[in-house]
Amino acid sequence: MATPTTGVSQLFGRVLRWGSALIGGIALVASLLGWFIAGSDGLLSALVGAGMVLVFVSVTALSVSLGGKLPLSGYYGVVMGGWIAKFVLFIVVVGVLHKAPWVNGPVLFFTLVASILGSLAIDSWLFIKARLPIEPQ
Repeated sequence: MATPTTGVSQLFGRVLRWGSALIGGIALVASLLGWFIAGSDGLLSALVGAGMVLVFVSVTALSVSLGGKLPLSGYYGVVMGGWIAKFVLFIVVVGVLHKAPWVNGPVLFFTLVASILGSLAIDSWLFIKARLPIEPQ
């Protein structure tokens, strides 16, 4: 059982470490399954899917962590800017991958879903276990 988190920067550090470890594990399992299902195309599709989620999860954690050090309007600007950048980047990446002949759609899709759900579970668990100080306003 993990020790409770007591600071915001400590919390986001744990989110990044635990999320990276989980996505790495999912990438390993999905790569092996992808290899057996579709050969090297499945392996690459699994690695790309896990890599995409790792980048997006990291950008979210970093933007919230950096935005938390700013005034409220700066916080919203950083978080919303990160969200919009991720949205545009996702559309571009999916557009490029759609035309790639080596992508195995089902392997990519299920790796994305498993990585996203796993990272959401890790985030939720760490936030529930965190003991963050309440600052008076």
